[in-house]
Amino acid sequence: MLLITPDTPETEFPSPDAATDEGLVAVGGELTTSRLLSAYRNGIFPWYSNDQPVLWWSPEPRAVLFPEGIRISRSLRKSLRHKDFQVTADTDFAAVINACAEPRGLPPYSGTWITEEMKTAYIELHNLGYGHSIEVWRDGKLVGGMYGLQLGRAFFGESMFSRVSDASKVAMVSLSEYAVRHGIDFIDCQLPTDHLARMGAVNMSRNAYLELLGKALQHGDSTATWSLDTETEG
Repeated sequence: MLLITPDTPETEFPSPDAATDEGLVAVGGELTTSRLLSAYRNGIFPWYSNDQPVLWWSPEPRAVLFPEGIRISRSLRKSLRHKDFQVTADTDFAAVINACAEPRGLPPYSGTWITEEMKTAYIELHNLGYGHSIEVWRDGKLVGGMYGLQLGRAFFGESMFSRVSDASKVAMVSLSEYAVRHGIDFIDCQLPTDHLARMGAVNMSRNAYLELLGKALQHGDSTATWSLDTETEG
């Protein structure tokens, strides 16, 4: 495990194989755009709380969703048809990340891992063309969405939120449809959850994930603004 100091080059990370049993690879440093991009290219991502230094992770297993394999339940199909959602991309990245950062749950378990430092860093990545958001609207109000980064043919999902039933799932379906149309090989979901598994995410070993990532990164980065081409309408 690497302790990042002010003298550590921004692109330097140890091999993910050096991770602890919990998946911790490195500790410390600032969330500069260069360091973040290097981390993702090495299969590493930050995850920490306000009272901690920056913690860098490469967990095993890794949850991955192949866009063409997304599972849409019968109830979700009904929501897609009848709940009058409108879906956009890269329309209001800041609003999406701020919504994802809102505390969830009840005290003492309420809180968020999306710190002010993280919001600033990912908004900057969005401004540079690497960060993207999916917004779900109803009656002109933002009711759900998700954000993440695209490098090569990989999309790294960071967080999602939902203010009405199924809104975050609609965002995931729209992201998957976009990924299929635009040649994104996989969506990195990071940590396995039952919710993601029900939508089709599969668990991979770290080595299998890194191999998949390496192939996706052989293709050049696109920093173009996303457009969904179509909307999901009721």
